Amino acid sequence: MRQSPLRVHTTTVDRGPIRSLISTNGKVEPIRNFEAHSPVATTVKRLLVREGDHVRKGQLLLQLDDADLRSQAARAQAQMKAAQADQSDLNTGGTREELLTLDAQLIKTRSARDAAQRNLDSFRRLQQQGAASAGEVKQAEDALQHAQADTTLLEQKQKDRYSQPEVARVVAHGAEAQAAYDAAEDALRKSSVRAPFDGIVYALPVKQGAYVQTGDLLLQEGDLSQMLVRTFVDEPDIGRLATAQKIEVTWDALPGRIWNGAVITVPSTVKLRGSRNVGEVTCTVDNRDLRLLPNVNVGVTVVTAEHSGVLTLLREAVRMDDTRPYVFQVADGELRRHIVEVSLQNLTRVEITAGLSEHSVVALSSVDAKPLTDGARVKVVP
Repeated sequence: MRQSPLRVHTTTVDRGPIRSLISTNGKVEPIRNFEAHSPVATTVKRLLVREGDHVRKGQLLLQLDDADLRSQAARAQAQMKAAQADQSDLNTGGTREELLTLDAQLIKTRSARDAAQRNLDSFRRLQQQGAASAGEVKQAEDALQHAQADTTLLEQKQKDRYSQPEVARVVAHGAEAQAAYDAAEDALRKSSVRAPFDGIVYALPVKQGAYVQTGDLLLQEGDLSQMLVRTFVDEPDIGRLATAQKIEVTWDALPGRIWNGAVITVPSTVKLRGSRNVGEVTCTVDNRDLRLLPNVNVGVTVVTAEHSGVLTLLREAVRMDDTRPYVFQVADGELRRHIVEVSLQNLTRVEITAGLSEHSVVALSSVDAKPLTDGARVKVVP
């Protein structure tokens, strides 16, 4: 008896576009973003905006109670001025009163030294004449040495009044006072929050009169017309990424809406995110209608390659043998094995670059799961 033909399902080679895609997820944030945090523990004195308000550059958004900050700034300024005075004294060798006193003392000791020298000279002449004893000469010499020592001490004091440890201490106090003043001025500036650019206040976790701790978030402002999407790509797909590739962003809250953008940076390392090893990709998307919101989770499709007007075939119709792809073409009621060359492929279709022509009929599988063989007679089943 002749063997009955295999009943097979088939597909055809079609001409059209094909895209190679990476589908993953990401998170949205503004490209230009500003966060204000409380510089000290205090209360919110005035709140001048609401969440969702459009604000202009320089506009006052929020004010904290700055009474304590002003007191701290005043104390720090006084300490800084005192430190500056100490530094000035260090540079000049002392206060004006101390310098005048030292000059007067130096004049007095020099006069005493000169007088002692003259007295010694007189006693030495008298000793030569036999009119003065050796003891009187020795006493005059001791007096001169004492006067000379007093003069040398004051001259040294005038030249190097401060020791190195004293100099270091004055310099350290000056630096500490300057740092305290700068910190107080910075905190005072941050107590009045102004918009650094035109944008939208999209997060406002505080209320007027509320008490906030140091570092607490006061508000967030962003330019939402251009958004950054942090995309997380699984490790096996990272090698397919390149800058400027097109992306498509979808959000479950707005079904059917697609935001278009491009890849800005590709991963430089792989990180563990949950149970996945991923690389972080940054992308930008146009959001001029402001419908895409910050901090939402989105779906991201990266178009790694795209061809149009090419021959494509269902991916399941292509088989592999010794690393070479082939298909079973249906012609004249028989299966004919053809080696093919492929290019782009995605989850459903593959691009055929050689081995088949447009509208060729290709077997997918047999109805009763029998294996397909070259030359087998077949019957096409819808």
